[in-house]
Amino acid sequence: MYVIELALRMSPMPVSVQRKEHDAAEGLYQQVRTALEQGQPRLLELTCEKVEGKRLSVLTSDLLAVQIYEKTAAAGGSKRPGFSLDV
Repeated sequence: MYVIELALRMSPMPVSVQRKEHDAAEGLYQQVRTALEQGQPRLLELTCEKVEGKRLSVLTSDLLAVQIYEKTAAAGGSKRPGFSLDV
């Protein structure tokens, strides 16, 4: 399972959706990244493959960052959820 996580302006918690396949996750990551690069406010609607019926709409002008990572089955995985700086 792959997680696409969005950091939003004025929000302490990121929002995320999940994809089962790497190619689908990479495609969504690129779609969000393109929206960030264009800089024009528009509504971006995302769906989640893990939680059926989960839909998320965000205004692209409120997006600060996007990241993609693989969700590991192990509880003590090396990647912590959220945006963080690993030193």
